[in-house]
Amino acid sequence: MVLKDFYKVLSEEKTTDSKYTITILVNEKHEVFKGHFPGNPIMPGVCMIQIIKELTEAITKSSLMIQTLANVKFMALINPETNPELRLELDITTTEDNLVKVKNTTYFNETVALKLSNVYKKL
Repeated sequence: MVLKDFYKVLSEEKTTDSKYTITILVNEKHEVFKGHFPGNPIMPGVCMIQIIKELTEAITKSSLMIQTLANVKFMALINPETNPELRLELDITTTEDNLVKVKNTTYFNETVALKLSNVYKKL
């Protein structure tokens, strides 16, 4: 974990061969939120991208490096004080040339907060 104590995994469910639903709890007291933004904490987009990478690494049991990000859409602001619990739906496929493709939708409650597609290279 790049950011120590930033989040913890509450549950992980494999729903099909390539699809996973993971619920995490964001640490609303983490120092990141003191600067982003004071008095109005908002999840930094780069932190969400890192969380998705770390969860994908755990599932694939591989070290990964981001190769491409596509269709990154931040749909709603994530305030960790009001919505610390996030549900991430990951669709993960590995290609013959050792690339890992991920499609993600992240929710708080039933609100879509983030959609993205990315490709990682196995290290």
